[in-house]
Amino acid sequence: VGVMTTDQVTFPLEPVYKKTGIIFHQAKALSIHPEGDATSPLPFVTLEYTKTGMEGKTEKITYDYLINATGPKLKFEATEGLGPDKNSLSVCTAGHAKQTSDALDVITEKMKRGEKQKLLIGTGHGNCTCQGAAFEYLFNIEYELRRRGVRDKAGITWISNEQELGDFGIGGMHIKRGGYITHSRVFTESLYTERGIRWITRAHVKEVQPDKIQYENLEGEIHEENFDFAMLLPPFSGVGLKAFNKTGEDITSDLFAPNGFMKVDGDYSKSKYEDWSPEDWPKTYQSPKYKNIFAVGIAFAPPHAISKPMSSPNGTPIFPTPPRTGMPSGVMARQVAYNIVDMIKGKADKPTREASLAHMGAACIASAGAGFFKGTAVSMTMYPIIPDFNKYPESGRELGYTTGEIGLAGHWIKHFLHYAFIYKAKANPFWRIVPE
Repeated sequence: VGVMTTDQVTFPLEPVYKKTGIIFHQAKALSIHPEGDATSPLPFVTLEYTKTGMEGKTEKITYDYLINATGPKLKFEATEGLGPDKNSLSVCTAGHAKQTSDALDVITEKMKRGEKQKLLIGTGHGNCTCQGAAFEYLFNIEYELRRRGVRDKAGITWISNEQELGDFGIGGMHIKRGGYITHSRVFTESLYTERGIRWITRAHVKEVQPDKIQYENLEGEIHEENFDFAMLLPPFSGVGLKAFNKTGEDITSDLFAPNGFMKVDGDYSKSKYEDWSPEDWPKTYQSPKYKNIFAVGIAFAPPHAISKPMSSPNGTPIFPTPPRTGMPSGVMARQVAYNIVDMIKGKADKPTREASLAHMGAACIASAGAGFFKGTAVSMTMYPIIPDFNKYPESGRELGYTTGEIGLAGHWIKHFLHYAFIYKAKANPFWRIVPE
């Protein structure tokens, strides 16, 4: 929305790695060779440089331990017409966010001239994740339009693959307050109603045209929604890494799931929702095939969704895939790093520290408008991330650690954490004391 500049949210990586003694290659990984090749038994990764002046040059980097922490590929091509190079906008990168901010300025000027504008915010595919990012943008843009004095000229619509508002890809959550247990659906619907935001849920966007989308709902019906401004998140996939054995045979399917994410120590055998268990989720993020390979964050393949899988009568899957960014990514990466250190030092011959999402809590602060005295943010905590109805039959989570509220204090904390996390990412003095 233009509140911060690109320079306030990005910084060069090379100086950070240099001062911490980390060898940095500005490049993209192409393939993993866990057994080496015909010329050497040492495992290696093939990479292609992206650094200015070295574009296209390839190199082999050997390793003793490998952590796959690539993050996702933004799969705009999954929906026809989706993405900033086509008919919709995005906030997934700093460049995308700047482009979207500029587009917001354009429609703001139109509204100042008295023109009505339709804004469409949400997910651009039936299997998107990270609803929280779109949710955060939705309420920031609503706040910003009020601040600019043009809110009355804007019709704002939310579109999502969630079965209900407040699902967030985690099956929703229950909050206990004043002796009452309330589902996040009620909390979220109240917020949308208060801000005058219309919503469409259970939707798979099939096509994005220059001024409208076509979407399918869970009933199998096809509908259209017009817009003047659309910010729609793409689905995620793995980045497309390949894997080869010593003889050069393609073993990508051994290391990676069909969606491109790396298989780790989870249980991928359970296809039925009724058979799912919290214990299906990985604990150490170690590859079952190669014990010196790990995957963390978005890069690991979840064993299944968290929200109940749903499909339309046409067979179109319409449900969120599991979110794995933010705090959980930091925790699992830290535990994997400690495990590798223990194995290098001979303290253990296998990972001993665990970071299962089924035994991990998380906190999330979603900005709902930036302003030191008038800003707000939604603050949520939950434990555990993966619901466990055997342990917590009432709601799947410990109600004492699962909370949600909105207010100015949340904005102050969000503002502080923004600078704290960038400070930590720059490896500045005492960065270790800043939590994930």
